[in-house]
Amino acid sequence: MTLVTKLAAGAQFPSLTFATLDAGLIDVAALHGWRLLVIYRGHHCPLCKKYLSALDALLDDFKAVGVQVFAVSADPVERAEADIAEFRWRFPVGYGLTVEQMRQIGVYISQPRTPPDTDHLFAEPGLFLVNPDGKAQIIDISNAPYARPEPASILMGIKIIQERGFPIRGTVI
Repeated sequence: MTLVTKLAAGAQFPSLTFATLDAGLIDVAALHGWRLLVIYRGHHCPLCKKYLSALDALLDDFKAVGVQVFAVSADPVERAEADIAEFRWRFPVGYGLTVEQMRQIGVYISQPRTPPDTDHLFAEPGLFLVNPDGKAQIIDISNAPYARPEPASILMGIKIIQERGFPIRGTVI
């Protein structure tokens, strides 16, 4: 059994640069303010498309509380372009997430089930809220597409954290 290291709550979010379709190269760690990074499985995942569409429906609400939203997968650019053309998500969508980057942030990694799905290793879902200090405020990772936090719940939590000044939770090891 291989022991995998996960990003710790409260840790500085690492430099994670990826290409996007409309915003060029993004390094989440180098940005300022609140940042929400969603790792999705890719074009082959209908649950991911539903999730990202729900996130997009709340995008104005995330912006209203000062949160920049991004999504990225291991897909090549052509698959990301196909998703944007179909779903018209308004947040930057990245592509080409590497296995090394997946390991750096501690998401689970899966092999394709069948060639029509995809032909490369891909990340299972992950969500990272990075606070203005560049620290991982909320981390949610899953090893399956069925278990992930609802975007409305995350938005509610962000509002509570901001309004009440809640500390980063889960830092006792």
